[in-house]
Amino acid sequence: MANTTFKANVKWSGKGVYSEGISRDFKVGLDEPKDLGGTDLAMNPVEMLLNALGGCMTICAAAFAKKCGVDLKGCNVDIEGDLDPEGFLGINPDVRTGYQEIRYKINIDSPSPKENIEKLIDLIEARCPVSDTLKGVTVTCKI
Repeated sequence: MANTTFKANVKWSGKGVYSEGISRDFKVGLDEPKDLGGTDLAMNPVEMLLNALGGCMTICAAAFAKKCGVDLKGCNVDIEGDLDPEGFLGINPDVRTGYQEIRYKINIDSPSPKENIEKLIDLIEARCPVSDTLKGVTVTCKI
């Protein structure tokens, strides 16, 4: 199979820090909470990253449940991450600007045997593209 290139265009609104991102025919707002200089009109990018991770995991659950012998009735992912704003704001140069740690719990609602559900969770963790990306990818800037 050939590589698929996904694209996004994110444009600052000109007001505060609010921006809008577009991929295909979908639009999403991005902002910051008021205490970080935003107007709190939308999720901030690091919250969106957590949602992208959880969304990828739930999509994987739905896509791979049958392969693992799981009768999937529902799935949700609880995610939280620790980020020190002093890095992002430039207050402390010794603090990482991104998440220091991300923790999640995959909740599978299914009458299927526990071992099948565990197999599904293992497959989700092995195949989730967002999780894999967070483990390390080269990011380059073109000017």
